[in-house]
Amino acid sequence: MALKLEPGAKLVVATHNPGKARELAAILDNRFELVTAGSLGLPEPEETEATFTGNALLKARAAAEASGLIALADDSGLSVAALDGQPGIFSARWGGPEKDFVGAMKKVEARLEEAGAEDFSAWFTCALALAWPGGPAVVVEGRVDGTLVFPGRGERGHGYDPIFQALGHDITFGEMDPDKKDAISHRAQAFAKLKAALL
Repeated sequence: MALKLEPGAKLVVATHNPGKARELAAILDNRFELVTAGSLGLPEPEETEATFTGNALLKARAAAEASGLIALADDSGLSVAALDGQPGIFSARWGGPEKDFVGAMKKVEARLEEAGAEDFSAWFTCALALAWPGGPAVVVEGRVDGTLVFPGRGERGHGYDPIFQALGHDITFGEMDPDKKDAISHRAQAFAKLKAALL
């Protein structure tokens, strides 16, 4: 059977981050009724996979089974060339339990200084997984390349956005209008693939 998502379907977004839920709703053109795993009181599964796609699938399956709804999960992060792709899948963990991304950005800067890095190229990856309860799942991945800038600039976006400047742009994701960011981001690219597959 061809997997299809019907507009208006109720989806559980496997996140406890309201900002991420809003971003996902906007990228999905507000076509679906979204509830978050956090609002349903679902536990956050331990991310034990070694890749973005593995962790996205693990989170989507856990939320689908726990809620009985079609679940959408993303696993995304920042990879830095001079740090051998770190923080990568540990991007959120670098912020610690408080999700302190100001501290996480300082950590990236300190590691680059320690390494004596001259290459500040980096990329954001977003893996998106959609899982049906007890059924199939679809996983796609998007990527946007850029360079890191210190000190960070801009109050918009979230996570590492203030230190990331996408190739071909002279402002950071933290300074970019959210609509513009949504048009070019790693998440938008992954969604384009998901939409092509399912809508």
